[in-house]
Amino acid sequence: MASLAGTTLVWPGSALNRFWSLNPRAHEELAPFGRAVGIPFLLLGVTLAIASLGWFKRRRWGWRLAVAVVATQVLGDLVNIYRGDLLRGGIGFLIAGALLFYLLRPQLRSAFACGESLHVS
Repeated sequence: MASLAGTTLVWPGSALNRFWSLNPRAHEELAPFGRAVGIPFLLLGVTLAIASLGWFKRRRWGWRLAVAVVATQVLGDLVNIYRGDLLRGGIGFLIAGALLFYLLRPQLRSAFACGESLHVS
């Protein structure tokens, strides 16, 4: 989604712009910034793709990058709560917080130490 948003902000007016109908409020807020915000979205998409490669190859750096990305999401959701968006921020915080808790479990972390297959119950 970050790559899609970035693409439509950097190159507006394509057929991909129809996807903004899923979140028109975000488009209204982001569209005026165009490339200035589209390029960071594209960089985020690349970061997420790199994190997924490291994750699926069970590399320690992939796990660390995934933890950093999810922790950043948790902080962003806290900011949303602080700004008054209690429903979206609260739900996002619960989901991202649960995912972060899962990522930090010792059994999962140890699977990335050696690059072994994951058998977590």
